[in-house]
Amino acid sequence: MPVMTILAKLARISEMTEQFVFEPQRFGPELARLLNVQRFPELGPGTPEPKFYDRLRHWDLQKDLAEAVGNPAAARACLAGLWLYFDYLEESHAISQELPTAEGAFWHAIMHRREPDAWNSKYWWRRVGEHPVIEQLREQASRLGYSYTTPEAFVDFCERARGRCSPEEHLARQVQLLEWQLLFQHCYNLATQHGNASGLRR
Repeated sequence: MPVMTILAKLARISEMTEQFVFEPQRFGPELARLLNVQRFPELGPGTPEPKFYDRLRHWDLQKDLAEAVGNPAAARACLAGLWLYFDYLEESHAISQELPTAEGAFWHAIMHRREPDAWNSKYWWRRVGEHPVIEQLREQASRLGYSYTTPEAFVDFCERARGRCSPEEHLARQVQLLEWQLLFQHCYNLATQHGNASGLRR
């Protein structure tokens, strides 16, 4: 593919993903301090951010969300997502594997996809089953130029794209970031029992 074509495609993808960013202040000051750190996680394990380790380790599920927690399991799923956001796969895994919920299985599946362990990831996607975030991905990933069909197909796409420094890898990382944002928002809504709240720009 010609260099100019690649650059044009990357520019188009970057433009289209501007709408998929958090408005961190909607989650309260504690979460805002973390979510204001803009991340673009790799398709692989990435490199943990040491300066956030202590903050995440001392995360208070009852005090550090903007609203009262009515669903502790969903609040722990938020924490699993935060560990993953800063590339702490082991810490995220320790939480998600103990959550007997679809959201726990969802974070578990993402963690194994990034590990990378495609077979294990697909196993956990089957445990997730149908999920509203998967439906949201089918609706919204097309805006990025990716036709999202199933989580398993996205695992395969990531396997092909990982480490290639290509437009496909960039696109996969954008879809992965959208996936993280949608799932984190979903877990936050469950934790605070406000299903219609949104911390995402539309």
